[in-house]
Amino acid sequence: MDFKLSEKTERLRQRIRQFVDDELIPLEKVADSYDEHENIAPAILAQMQAKARERGLWSLQMPVERGGQGLSMAEMAPCYEEMNRSIFGPVVFNSAAPDDGNMMVLNKVATEEQKTTWLQPIIDGAVRSSFVMTEPAPGSGSDPSMMLTTATKEGNDWVINGRKHFITGAGVASHFILMAKTSEDKRKGLSAFLFHKDDPGWEIIRRIPIMGPEEHGGHCELQFNDLRIPDHHRLMEIGDGLKLTQIRLGPARLTHCMRWLGLAKRSLEIATEYVSHRESFGFRLADREGVQWLLGEAAMEIQIGRLLTMHAAWKLDQGDFARKEVSMAKVVVSNTLHKAVDTAIQLCGARGYSKDTPLEWIYRYARQARLVDGASEVHKMVLSKNLMNEGIDFWKWG
Repeated sequence: MDFKLSEKTERLRQRIRQFVDDELIPLEKVADSYDEHENIAPAILAQMQAKARERGLWSLQMPVERGGQGLSMAEMAPCYEEMNRSIFGPVVFNSAAPDDGNMMVLNKVATEEQKTTWLQPIIDGAVRSSFVMTEPAPGSGSDPSMMLTTATKEGNDWVINGRKHFITGAGVASHFILMAKTSEDKRKGLSAFLFHKDDPGWEIIRRIPIMGPEEHGGHCELQFNDLRIPDHHRLMEIGDGLKLTQIRLGPARLTHCMRWLGLAKRSLEIATEYVSHRESFGFRLADREGVQWLLGEAAMEIQIGRLLTMHAAWKLDQGDFARKEVSMAKVVVSNTLHKAVDTAIQLCGARGYSKDTPLEWIYRYARQARLVDGASEVHKMVLSKNLMNEGIDFWKWG
């Protein structure tokens, strides 16, 4: 791999950094910038999104002909990292989960008619979206084959019944991608469908309270009672639901890693600025060996995470599913984010634990990283299976 960024990507990265420094980080210090769920307030979000669009920083992951910037996965990595140096960053650039992953998968698998109806409004920022898969026990979680929500064919419609939970963004979404069981086949038993928030036959039972700050729309529990979806709103072929899930989750997991690296870097930025001027017993904290060890180790682990993420992005750009590489990045970077912000809070002391910096926000947010899009233990199982199958070729080049 050549790790040198192209002139185009480097210019874009610098412009995103400037926007984050000038426009977003100052907002973090203003109480009115936050909504009741500790995210950027809708009115301010609309203003910032308009500015991002005007400056050509909108929908980096989407094709130019659809209003995006047409970046590859490897080009997205440094740019997503920069945007999430602010806790408000990703949603401002229309690159936040779950819209980010939904846009990418729809762009890959939807028909042209479906792209016009379902994808383009998300790219334009006219609507938000949600991916509806996870179910309460004993339904599907990390194992999609356990899905209990059913889709039954009746004429030209599919009738949906079941319950889902922890559906990110559902509270504000208009466009939904739904996974449901269409047969008992373990490999080809799931199918994917599109539905709109105004379609009758479903409801949000509750917005589930969580430990950390939420994405817009929260994490919701949904109930389906005879929701009817026309067959032309089915994504891919009947039984291709698991395939669609695999197509979506690999890139989506990796863009999580890209954004988390930005938060990890921001945490160390705050810590290094503090220890550079804070004195104790006649010495700056930065001059103390123990502090240097903490900072050095955290910085090294961020760089390891960046290399794993870039390698996985490069493989995805080659047309590989990069399951092994994405799993490694997901495990390492989720741990790295937690370690970086924990280190920063420790070095900043009471100030880091307070709300005078965004560190406590990042800390609470970071805990979910080891759970979302597959718990770390599940990804380690994936890696173990690959090791058993490949032997020494687990570490092959290329």
